[in-house]
Amino acid sequence: MKFTFYNLRFAICGALTLAAGISIAPAQPTNADTLPIDLPTALRLAGAQSLDVRIARDQLKEAQANRASALENFFPWLAPGVAYHRRDGVAQAVPAGTISDARFQSYAPGATVTAQVDLGDAIYTSLAARQLAAAASHSFDAQRQDAVLAAAQGYFDLAKAKALVGAAGETLRIAQNYQNQLQEAVAAGIAFKGDELRAQTETEHDQLLLRRAAEQQRVAAARLAQILHLDATVELVPKESDLAPLALVETNAALDTLARQALRNRPELQQGRALTLAARDAKNGATYGPLVPTIGAQYFGGALGGGPDSGSDNLGPESDLFAGVSWRIGPGGLFDFGKIHSSRARLDAARAEEEKIHDQILREVVEARTRADSLLDQLATAQTNLATADETLRLTQQRKEFGVGVVLENIQAQQELARARADYLNIVAEYDKAEYGLSRAIGGTLNPNENQTETIPSK
Repeated sequence: MKFTFYNLRFAICGALTLAAGISIAPAQPTNADTLPIDLPTALRLAGAQSLDVRIARDQLKEAQANRASALENFFPWLAPGVAYHRRDGVAQAVPAGTISDARFQSYAPGATVTAQVDLGDAIYTSLAARQLAAAASHSFDAQRQDAVLAAAQGYFDLAKAKALVGAAGETLRIAQNYQNQLQEAVAAGIAFKGDELRAQTETEHDQLLLRRAAEQQRVAAARLAQILHLDATVELVPKESDLAPLALVETNAALDTLARQALRNRPELQQGRALTLAARDAKNGATYGPLVPTIGAQYFGGALGGGPDSGSDNLGPESDLFAGVSWRIGPGGLFDFGKIHSSRARLDAARAEEEKIHDQILREVVEARTRADSLLDQLATAQTNLATADETLRLTQQRKEFGVGVVLENIQAQQELARARADYLNIVAEYDKAEYGLSRAIGGTLNPNENQTETIPSK
């Protein structure tokens, strides 16, 4: 009942509006500040300001700090201090061994230097930390490339949206011009009123398409601003007025050549290898690390003073030195089979993850190459279709008659031209995105200065 009531109220309001001759103006977009941007700027901002890149950079700093901390395990630590000792009660005499009541005190001001190195753990922990730092470096490279790819694709979405707005505006201009011609013909009595209404309907439909295209452009600008970590309230506007197909990868390159290049250059695979090596070092540390003894040494240099409560207090220099090696047996040491089995399982998981990355990279190369080839073929077809639709509309508009059939043909030609323009712009944008995706898949450079534009004309 509620739904019916609101529908009825909307219908009544619409009928009253039409009866009063009042037109409903479309909502205008918010008058926000704009910021022109081009592709090279977007790519540079992605590498410098992306939050994902910043997080990866911080993780790299953390891994490097952990490696430095692991190397510090090879160095001793200092423990300066003062000792005080007092005894009340029985004591045993040396060398006689007799036990008697005693009351005495002693104190030892000085410094103690203690050096204890768990050599096996320090060696393998430092090796694993070095590989983890290398893995974090490769992860940073991969995240930076992902950010640049996301920025490129976001920019092409924005450029496509702007181009679609321009195409929709041109389509609306053509429709309005034709509607005005029909309106003049109806006023002169040489055309049918229904034909004018048909043209008006097409014009209003084109107005809706133009408003939707403007909406998509604003949304694309906000999404690109998020990728670049910019203020989304400031609307980004692409500087380039036309979309042009790009060529980042040779179209005649063999698929197996691209696959080998990807396996050689992709930082994700290098990250997986580093993680595998880190897991191997951790496994060796659990297996062979306890075989390396722990080296310990302690030196005290200072003075010793004290004596019986009723006697004199003598203070003189004193030094003590202790050194030794030891092995740990049990948890954390020799025969800790739980730790050994756990480290082996992590190594097997790391190897499986590396193989998974290997297969994923090959799949991405095949998908990216297939999509780029398909869109390149579609691009040629879309270009031919656009030229045909443009010529069809031109020839149709040359006919001055305003019969029903001619009017419908003209409207249909307008629709076909609008669809052909939208298809062409969509394919160009998707092809450019696919080229960047293929370049990312094979580990190629995404430097915009190395891009070359194909000699494919655009309308």
